[in-house]
Amino acid sequence: MNHPLNRRRFLQTMGLAATVHYAPSLSLARQKAVRRPNILIIHTDEHRIECLGAYGNKDLKTPHTDQLAADGVRYDNSFCPFPVCTPSRYSLLSGQYVHDHRGWSNHCTLAPKIATFPKILRAAGYRTKAVGKMHFTPTYLDVGFSEMALAEQNGPGRWDDDYHRYLRDHGLVDRNDLEDQLVREYRKHAPKEYWDTCGAMVSNLTEEHDSTTWIANRAVETIDSWTADQSQLLMVGFIKPHHPFDPPAPWDKMYDPDELSLLPGWTNQCLPRDLKYSRGYFPHDKLSEPVLRRVMAYYYATISQIDHHVGRMVNLLKKKGLYDNTLIIYTSDHGDYMGFHHMLLKGNYMYDPVVKVPLIVKWPANRHAGTVSQQMVNNIDLAPTLCRAAGCRPAASMRGHALQDAGPGHDLIFSEARGGRDVMVRSRTRKLILTDGENENLFFDLEKDPQELANLYGSAAYRDEIEAMEAALTKWRCKEARPKAFLDQSAPQISQPNVPPADLSHRAAIQQYYREKMKVLQKRT
Repeated sequence: MNHPLNRRRFLQTMGLAATVHYAPSLSLARQKAVRRPNILIIHTDEHRIECLGAYGNKDLKTPHTDQLAADGVRYDNSFCPFPVCTPSRYSLLSGQYVHDHRGWSNHCTLAPKIATFPKILRAAGYRTKAVGKMHFTPTYLDVGFSEMALAEQNGPGRWDDDYHRYLRDHGLVDRNDLEDQLVREYRKHAPKEYWDTCGAMVSNLTEEHDSTTWIANRAVETIDSWTADQSQLLMVGFIKPHHPFDPPAPWDKMYDPDELSLLPGWTNQCLPRDLKYSRGYFPHDKLSEPVLRRVMAYYYATISQIDHHVGRMVNLLKKKGLYDNTLIIYTSDHGDYMGFHHMLLKGNYMYDPVVKVPLIVKWPANRHAGTVSQQMVNNIDLAPTLCRAAGCRPAASMRGHALQDAGPGHDLIFSEARGGRDVMVRSRTRKLILTDGENENLFFDLEKDPQELANLYGSAAYRDEIEAMEAALTKWRCKEARPKAFLDQSAPQISQPNVPPADLSHRAAIQQYYREKMKVLQKRT
């Protein structure tokens, strides 16, 4: 006999069930008494783990983020599954490794059938919103956020987003970003200062109009609209501290390059294997210590600017009486070499500075306040963690470990790069990186060599450990190692007034606006 499914049974069947406490039949008073936490995710881009005061950096001033760590848990062994923007972001949303969701590059799509924590929370009654950089294809891809106010950087999303329409409406242009990111159109015409400083320049925009402020203002406006009787999910994606390293005035004056301590791993010259792998977006072998110091000063300034706005968000939550019932996560999609092995940015071997990322979790009611966790965690762990925190069942497809569970975390951390041609497995004390044959396979004893300098892949003394890690990698990717990337330009987008037409007919006009503005600016220099 067939029985119609009620709402709760339906959600359970779909793996989206909230616990019985959150059934819509409860009285409003009861719902308030057991209300689910609000969730605020602060997501930066290209943020090396050591670059926060909470992680022991004595040069950086990040008091508000440090306070989040004091109110919550700081994870010292936090990793990303893929050190590139979009693949890592799709993994965070879905709880899947990249070879599972097939989002191999910055121009790919998270398949609509894949479960994400925003979809699960939206089905359970959360109001879900994203502001800032998301890096999806298509730009307003429906991954579970009902509302999106976007500020994009790399790729065609900048011609669709809200922020670049805002700049156009104010007669402005983000020149530094265009020259850094649009290689074919503008980078070749960038001024000498850009090349001499590896993009460490003062923003051509005032603080009022730069992307960090714009994103933060949208986040603060959203939080200001929160009410105690509605569960909220807000993901705030900052473009910075990703290059170009161009803080607006007066943030550019915050740090004296000569007073900064170089981060661990700086070498006086490049390693031959690293140069063979890639010469770099800015030539690694041309990097000097004075230029690195200037880059660090501006990189730190963009982090401190973000921290200022973290303070604005937190203060507003406290003013509204919502801070205690808000779960706050601070993390990033990947790191930056920032001088490690004489390199900048990313795009080389999966050394720790690009695969380790900050992770701070401030639980509701400040549970576990002041804890420093040595668990081995991966950003794929956030999706099941957030589902559980909201009283929902994580999807069966999510491969991460919920952070609520006790234990050491992952025994092994896995990551991949270059469309899956490179793979990494890391324990607490050992790391193995396998490539496709164009570059060296690497193995490091991290106890003796934390800076990953001495390649022991050919060492007989470590052969058993290397073979064990190779077997672990094979088991981890037990199916086809590199399935074809998934791209669907016509995948469903959210339905909101700010989403441009799907036929992309709007792009010609906005591209022409920026082309004309840049032509005038570049002619002057």
